[in-house]
Amino acid sequence: MSLIVFLAIIGAALLHASWNAMVKGSDDKLTSMAAVVFGHAPFAVLALAFVPLPAVASLPYLFAGIGLHFGYQIFLLQSYKLGDLTQVYPIARGSAPLIVAAISVAILGVTLSVSELLAIALIGIGIISLTLVRRADGQRNAKAAFMALTTGGFIASYSLIDGLGARVSGTSLGFFAWLALGNSLLMALYIAARSPGTFRAVFTRGRKIFLIGGSASFIAYALITWAFTQAPIAVVTALRETSIIFALFIGVFFLKERLDLAKLLSTMLTLIGAALLRYAR
Repeated sequence: MSLIVFLAIIGAALLHASWNAMVKGSDDKLTSMAAVVFGHAPFAVLALAFVPLPAVASLPYLFAGIGLHFGYQIFLLQSYKLGDLTQVYPIARGSAPLIVAAISVAILGVTLSVSELLAIALIGIGIISLTLVRRADGQRNAKAAFMALTTGGFIASYSLIDGLGARVSGTSLGFFAWLALGNSLLMALYIAARSPGTFRAVFTRGRKIFLIGGSASFIAYALITWAFTQAPIAVVTALRETSIIFALFIGVFFLKERLDLAKLLSTMLTLIGAALLRYAR
Protein backbone atom coordinates (compact mmCIF):
# COMPACT_ATOMS: atom_id res chain seq x y z
CA MET A 1 0.00 0.00 0.00
CA SER A 2 1.36 3.42 -0.93
CA LEU A 3 2.01 6.01 1.77
CA ILE A 4 -0.60 8.38 0.27
CA VAL A 5 -3.35 5.76 0.44
CA PHE A 6 -2.27 4.75 3.95
CA LEU A 7 -2.38 8.34 5.23
CA ALA A 8 -5.72 9.00 3.52
CA ILE A 9 -7.28 6.03 5.32
CA ILE A 10 -5.79 7.01 8.69
CA GLY A 11 -7.07 10.57 8.22
CA ALA A 12 -10.51 9.20 7.39
CA ALA A 13 -10.38 7.04 10.54
CA LEU A 14 -9.74 10.10 12.71
CA LEU A 15 -12.60 12.03 11.11
CA HIS A 16 -14.92 9.03 11.44
CA ALA A 17 -14.20 8.58 15.15
CA SER A 18 -14.77 12.30 15.69
CA TRP A 19 -18.27 12.46 14.26
CA ASN A 20 -19.23 9.23 16.02
CA ALA A 21 -18.17 10.79 19.31
CA MET A 22 -20.31 13.86 18.55
CA VAL A 23 -23.37 11.65 17.99
CA LYS A 24 -22.69 9.50 21.07
CA GLY A 25 -22.07 12.56 23.26
CA SER A 26 -25.29 14.33 22.27
CA ASP A 27 -28.52 14.19 24.25
CA ASP A 28 -30.69 13.73 21.15
CA LYS A 29 -28.99 11.04 19.08
CA LEU A 30 -31.63 10.93 16.34
CA THR A 31 -31.23 14.65 15.69
CA SER A 32 -27.44 14.28 15.74
CA MET A 33 -27.41 11.38 13.30
CA ALA A 34 -29.82 13.20 10.99
CA ALA A 35 -27.59 16.29 11.19
CA VAL A 36 -24.56 14.26 10.10
CA VAL A 37 -26.43 12.66 7.19
CA PHE A 38 -28.02 15.93 6.05
CA GLY A 39 -24.62 17.58 6.40
CA HIS A 40 -23.43 15.44 3.48
CA ALA A 41 -25.85 17.06 1.03
CA PRO A 42 -24.09 20.45 0.46
CA PHE A 43 -20.78 18.71 -0.18
CA ALA A 44 -22.41 16.17 -2.47
CA VAL A 45 -24.12 18.85 -4.57
CA LEU A 46 -20.84 20.78 -4.82
CA ALA A 47 -18.92 17.66 -5.84
CA LEU A 48 -21.42 16.78 -8.55
CA ALA A 49 -20.69 20.07 -10.28
CA PHE A 50 -17.14 18.90 -10.97
CA VAL A 51 -17.28 15.13 -11.48
CA PRO A 52 -18.84 12.96 -14.21
CA LEU A 53 -21.90 10.81 -13.73
CA PRO A 54 -21.22 7.28 -12.49
CA ALA A 55 -21.41 4.54 -15.10
CA VAL A 56 -24.83 2.92 -15.51
CA ALA A 57 -23.34 -0.42 -14.47
CA SER A 58 -22.76 0.99 -10.97
CA LEU A 59 -26.44 1.83 -10.33
CA PRO A 60 -27.33 -1.50 -8.62
CA TYR A 61 -24.40 -0.96 -6.25
CA LEU A 62 -25.49 2.63 -5.68
CA PHE A 63 -29.06 1.76 -4.70
CA ALA A 64 -27.92 -1.16 -2.53
CA GLY A 65 -25.35 1.07 -0.83
CA ILE A 66 -27.96 3.72 -0.01
CA GLY A 67 -30.12 1.14 1.74
CA LEU A 68 -27.21 -0.43 3.61
CA HIS A 69 -25.88 2.92 4.86
CA PHE A 70 -29.35 3.79 6.15
CA GLY A 71 -29.62 0.45 7.96
CA TYR A 72 -26.18 1.01 9.49
CA GLN A 73 -27.17 4.45 10.77
CA ILE A 74 -30.38 3.19 12.40
CA PHE A 75 -28.67 0.26 14.12
CA LEU A 76 -25.77 2.46 15.22
CA LEU A 77 -28.25 4.83 16.86
CA GLN A 78 -29.85 1.99 18.79
CA SER A 79 -26.42 0.71 19.83
CA TYR A 80 -25.39 4.11 21.20
CA LYS A 81 -28.58 4.25 23.25
CA LEU A 82 -27.53 1.05 24.99
CA GLY A 83 -23.74 1.14 25.37
CA ASP A 84 -20.62 3.29 25.77
CA LEU A 85 -18.71 4.65 22.78
CA THR A 86 -15.68 2.61 23.88
CA GLN A 87 -17.79 -0.57 23.75
CA VAL A 88 -20.19 -0.07 20.85
CA TYR A 89 -17.80 1.56 18.39
CA PRO A 90 -15.06 -1.10 18.65
CA ILE A 91 -17.45 -4.05 18.34
CA ALA A 92 -19.30 -2.59 15.36
CA ARG A 93 -16.12 -1.64 13.55
CA GLY A 94 -14.08 -4.68 14.61
CA SER A 95 -16.40 -7.31 13.17
CA ALA A 96 -16.52 -5.64 9.74
CA PRO A 97 -12.95 -6.29 8.49
CA LEU A 98 -13.15 -9.97 9.37
CA ILE A 99 -16.41 -10.36 7.44
CA VAL A 100 -15.12 -8.39 4.46
CA ALA A 101 -11.87 -10.36 4.32
CA ALA A 102 -13.70 -13.69 4.49
CA ILE A 103 -16.10 -12.76 1.68
CA SER A 104 -13.34 -11.20 -0.44
CA VAL A 105 -11.24 -14.36 -0.34
CA ALA A 106 -13.96 -17.03 -0.34
CA ILE A 107 -16.48 -15.50 -2.76
CA LEU A 108 -14.89 -12.65 -4.72
CA GLY A 109 -11.65 -14.52 -5.41
CA VAL A 110 -9.40 -11.78 -4.04
CA THR A 111 -5.85 -12.90 -3.28
CA LEU A 112 -4.38 -11.51 -0.08
CA SER A 113 -0.86 -12.17 1.11
CA VAL A 114 -0.19 -13.99 4.37
CA SER A 115 1.00 -10.75 5.98
CA GLU A 116 -2.18 -8.94 4.89
CA LEU A 117 -4.38 -11.71 6.27
CA LEU A 118 -2.44 -11.70 9.53
CA ALA A 119 -2.70 -7.92 9.83
CA ILE A 120 -6.47 -7.97 9.15
CA ALA A 121 -6.92 -10.72 11.73
CA LEU A 122 -4.94 -8.77 14.35
CA ILE A 123 -6.98 -5.62 13.75
CA GLY A 124 -10.30 -7.45 13.79
CA ILE A 125 -9.53 -9.60 16.83
CA GLY A 126 -7.98 -6.70 18.71
CA ILE A 127 -11.09 -4.60 18.24
CA ILE A 128 -13.76 -7.27 18.63
CA SER A 129 -12.14 -8.50 21.86
CA LEU A 130 -13.80 -5.49 23.43
CA THR A 131 -17.03 -7.48 23.53
CA LEU A 132 -15.65 -8.46 26.96
CA VAL A 133 -15.76 -4.87 28.18
CA ARG A 134 -18.14 -4.17 31.03
CA ARG A 135 -20.34 -1.15 31.53
CA ALA A 136 -19.48 1.57 34.02
CA ASP A 137 -21.65 -0.19 36.62
CA GLY A 138 -19.62 -3.39 36.22
CA GLN A 139 -22.32 -5.37 34.43
CA ARG A 140 -21.95 -6.91 30.99
CA ASN A 141 -23.98 -5.19 28.31
CA ALA A 142 -24.93 -8.10 26.06
CA LYS A 143 -27.76 -6.27 24.28
CA ALA A 144 -25.50 -3.39 23.27
CA ALA A 145 -22.90 -5.90 22.04
CA PHE A 146 -25.49 -7.71 19.91
CA MET A 147 -26.73 -4.47 18.36
CA ALA A 148 -23.14 -3.42 17.68
CA LEU A 149 -22.35 -6.74 15.99
CA THR A 150 -25.44 -6.32 13.78
CA THR A 151 -24.20 -2.85 12.93
CA GLY A 152 -20.88 -4.45 11.98
CA GLY A 153 -22.72 -6.66 9.50
CA PHE A 154 -24.10 -3.56 7.80
CA ILE A 155 -20.64 -1.98 7.74
CA ALA A 156 -19.15 -5.04 6.06
CA SER A 157 -21.98 -5.15 3.52
CA TYR A 158 -21.83 -1.51 2.49
CA SER A 159 -18.01 -1.61 2.38
CA LEU A 160 -18.07 -4.41 -0.18
CA ILE A 161 -20.92 -2.90 -2.20
CA ASP A 162 -19.44 0.61 -2.19
CA GLY A 163 -15.97 -0.65 -3.06
CA LEU A 164 -17.21 -2.64 -6.03
CA GLY A 165 -19.54 0.18 -7.09
CA ALA A 166 -16.81 2.82 -6.94
CA ARG A 167 -14.58 0.70 -9.16
CA VAL A 168 -17.30 0.12 -11.74
CA SER A 169 -18.54 3.72 -11.68
CA GLY A 170 -15.38 5.28 -13.04
CA THR A 171 -15.65 8.12 -10.51
CA SER A 172 -15.34 7.33 -6.83
CA LEU A 173 -16.33 10.85 -5.74
CA GLY A 174 -19.28 10.96 -8.13
CA PHE A 175 -20.45 7.57 -6.90
CA PHE A 176 -20.26 8.62 -3.25
CA ALA A 177 -21.87 12.02 -3.89
CA TRP A 178 -24.96 10.38 -5.37
CA LEU A 179 -24.94 7.81 -2.57
CA ALA A 180 -24.82 10.62 0.01
CA LEU A 181 -27.77 12.41 -1.60
CA GLY A 182 -29.79 9.20 -1.73
CA ASN A 183 -28.97 8.46 1.88
CA SER A 184 -30.02 11.99 2.88
CA LEU A 185 -33.35 11.53 1.10
CA LEU A 186 -33.97 8.19 2.81
CA MET A 187 -33.15 9.69 6.20
CA ALA A 188 -35.49 12.63 5.48
CA LEU A 189 -38.35 10.22 4.72
CA TYR A 190 -37.63 8.33 7.95
CA ILE A 191 -37.58 11.53 9.99
CA ALA A 192 -40.80 12.77 8.36
CA ALA A 193 -42.57 9.55 9.31
CA ARG A 194 -41.15 9.17 12.81
CA SER A 195 -40.30 12.62 14.17
CA PRO A 196 -41.10 15.61 11.92
CA GLY A 197 -39.93 18.04 14.61
CA THR A 198 -36.40 16.73 14.15
CA PHE A 199 -36.03 18.74 10.93
CA ARG A 200 -36.14 22.01 12.85
CA ALA A 201 -33.93 20.60 15.60
CA VAL A 202 -31.22 19.72 13.07
CA PHE A 203 -30.79 23.36 12.14
CA THR A 204 -31.07 24.74 15.68
CA ARG A 205 -29.52 22.65 18.43
CA GLY A 206 -28.02 20.23 15.88
CA ARG A 207 -26.44 22.94 13.76
CA LYS A 208 -22.91 22.34 15.08
CA ILE A 209 -23.06 18.65 14.25
CA PHE A 210 -24.61 19.45 10.87
CA LEU A 211 -21.66 21.68 10.01
CA ILE A 212 -18.76 19.88 11.69
CA GLY A 213 -19.96 16.28 11.91
CA GLY A 214 -21.49 16.33 8.44
CA SER A 215 -18.36 17.68 6.80
CA ALA A 216 -16.10 15.28 8.73
CA SER A 217 -18.26 12.33 7.76
CA PHE A 218 -18.46 13.27 4.09
CA ILE A 219 -14.72 13.87 3.74
CA ALA A 220 -13.93 10.67 5.64
CA TYR A 221 -16.00 8.41 3.43
CA ALA A 222 -15.01 10.22 0.23
CA LEU A 223 -11.42 9.30 1.11
CA ILE A 224 -12.39 5.71 1.85
CA THR A 225 -14.36 5.36 -1.37
CA TRP A 226 -11.33 6.56 -3.30
CA ALA A 227 -9.08 4.19 -1.35
CA PHE A 228 -11.34 1.28 -2.37
CA THR A 229 -10.23 1.91 -5.95
CA GLN A 230 -6.54 1.94 -4.98
CA ALA A 231 -6.19 -1.10 -2.71
CA PRO A 232 -8.05 -4.34 -1.84
CA ILE A 233 -11.37 -3.59 -0.14
CA ALA A 234 -10.55 -5.93 2.74
CA VAL A 235 -7.27 -4.12 3.41
CA VAL A 236 -8.88 -0.66 3.29
CA THR A 237 -11.72 -1.78 5.56
CA ALA A 238 -9.34 -3.23 8.13
CA LEU A 239 -7.08 -0.20 8.21
CA ARG A 240 -10.06 2.16 8.42
CA GLU A 241 -11.16 0.44 11.61
CA THR A 242 -8.07 1.69 13.40
CA SER A 243 -10.43 4.58 14.11
CA ILE A 244 -11.06 2.60 17.30
CA ILE A 245 -7.81 4.07 18.62
CA PHE A 246 -9.08 7.60 18.11
CA ALA A 247 -12.53 6.67 19.46
CA LEU A 248 -10.98 5.22 22.61
CA PHE A 249 -9.05 8.39 23.41
CA ILE A 250 -12.05 10.60 22.62
CA GLY A 251 -14.27 8.45 24.82
CA VAL A 252 -11.83 8.52 27.73
CA PHE A 253 -10.63 12.13 27.62
CA PHE A 254 -13.73 13.95 26.35
CA LEU A 255 -16.71 11.72 27.23
CA LYS A 256 -15.15 10.63 30.57
CA GLU A 257 -15.63 6.92 29.90
CA ARG A 258 -13.67 4.32 31.84
CA LEU A 259 -10.29 3.07 30.54
CA ASP A 260 -9.25 -0.39 31.65
CA LEU A 261 -6.54 -2.90 30.81
CA ALA A 262 -8.74 -4.80 28.32
CA LYS A 263 -9.31 -1.68 26.24
CA LEU A 264 -5.62 -0.82 26.35
CA LEU A 265 -4.45 -4.28 25.28
CA SER A 266 -7.01 -4.42 22.46
CA THR A 267 -5.80 -1.06 21.21
CA MET A 268 -2.18 -2.21 21.21
CA LEU A 269 -3.10 -5.31 19.20
CA THR A 270 -4.92 -3.10 16.70
CA LEU A 271 -1.89 -0.83 16.37
CA ILE A 272 0.37 -3.81 15.66
CA GLY A 273 -2.04 -4.96 12.95
CA ALA A 274 -2.13 -1.48 11.40
CA ALA A 275 1.67 -1.25 11.33
CA LEU A 276 1.92 -4.69 9.71
CA LEU A 277 -0.70 -3.75 7.13
CA ARG A 278 1.22 -0.65 6.09
CA TYR A 279 4.21 -2.75 5.00
CA ALA A 280 2.34 -5.88 3.89
CA ARG A 281 2.87 -7.39 0.46
